[in-house]
Amino acid sequence: MKNALITGASKGIGRAIAFAFAKQGLNLAICSRNGEDLTKIQEELLEANPEIQVYTHIADCSVKQQVIDFAANAEQQLGFIDVLINNVGVFEYASILDDDEDAFLRQMNTNVMPAYELYRYFGKTMRDARSGYIFNICSVASVQPTTTAGTYGVTKAALYSLSNIMRLEMQEHGVKVTAILPGSTLTESWAGTDFSPDRFVSPADVASAIITCYNMSSGANVDEIVIKPVLGQL
Repeated sequence: MKNALITGASKGIGRAIAFAFAKQGLNLAICSRNGEDLTKIQEELLEANPEIQVYTHIADCSVKQQVIDFAANAEQQLGFIDVLINNVGVFEYASILDDDEDAFLRQMNTNVMPAYELYRYFGKTMRDARSGYIFNICSVASVQPTTTAGTYGVTKAALYSLSNIMRLEMQEHGVKVTAILPGSTLTESWAGTDFSPDRFVSPADVASAIITCYNMSSGANVDEIVIKPVLGQL
């Protein structure tokens, strides 16, 4: 049985991805800062597929050592990590000139650093095994920045660039890397919105795209997928 590790998996896109891989029959390692949320989703995942293992770990992914601890414990519990989904992220609505003093480091340490560290941690074993798949949840803002979320766009562009480098480093070793660039997606970030759900991408749409990539033949790699609302960005 294969194993998948997902950062920030208790809500939104990460949650949808976790259920999608559970239905595929993969064991899961998931993390969140909230222990109650983790307990709840663990129960729901095991109800969805009682045949899998679900390892949960409380971690603040903006802290490097907590990211490394999560990786090490997940590997110890499940073994070789076949699929790495770098999902954790934070969105902050502000222009760069209006950012608070810690905005840049806070977003870099959440949107980029965990993916970098987990790539360094698991990438070597994937390379040596000539097996594995890495998904990086970037954003449309990676390639179409907006001044209303300036630093977010900068950090997601960095993650997108990191994903491209991962793919180039790994392609000769047979390890797949895909960047996912969702547009406006109906997650907790839009809580209380007056917009209809039809104006958004669904987290399930993102998860479905990932599973489609995952199930392709061993010779195929999807470099990136852009998913936007059919009526345009919000």
